[in-house]
Amino acid sequence: MDLYVAVKMIHILSGAVLFGTGMGIAFFMVWANRGRDPAAVAHVAGTVVVADALFTAVAVIVQPLSGLALIHLQGYALTEPWLLWAYDLYVLTGACWLPVVAIQIRLRDLARAAAATGAPLPDRYDRLYRVWLALGFPAFAAVLAIYWLMIAKPA
Repeated sequence: MDLYVAVKMIHILSGAVLFGTGMGIAFFMVWANRGRDPAAVAHVAGTVVVADALFTAVAVIVQPLSGLALIHLQGYALTEPWLLWAYDLYVLTGACWLPVVAIQIRLRDLARAAAATGAPLPDRYDRLYRVWLALGFPAFAAVLAIYWLMIAKPA
């Protein structure tokens, strides 16, 4: 396997991990929240925090590194318009993801505290959950747009 194919494979797989982990995290958090069981939410949110650290964070680092290598290997200029859009969308995704990570940790902690005392999820949990959910929509749309840019490479 030549270098280009290896780097492209890494880039595609890390993109799939980034997208797939994000979708999985969103699904399981929404599903757990629907049941309103603090112990279940605490367990799922705890798993989500670990998944973000193990998978999403690694993919967030691998994506730009492998992308820059592909740009170089294919001879594109760093300032191709479609690449500039991709960079902006990647920054937007990160601007949504970073607070989401902090919110997930807080949601986990609030759910653990509620489960430990037998209390329902507090109002603070609900407010943070709504922010967490709202941040997911622009991040998801941005990732889809990045996929489109990588495939279409519009002029």
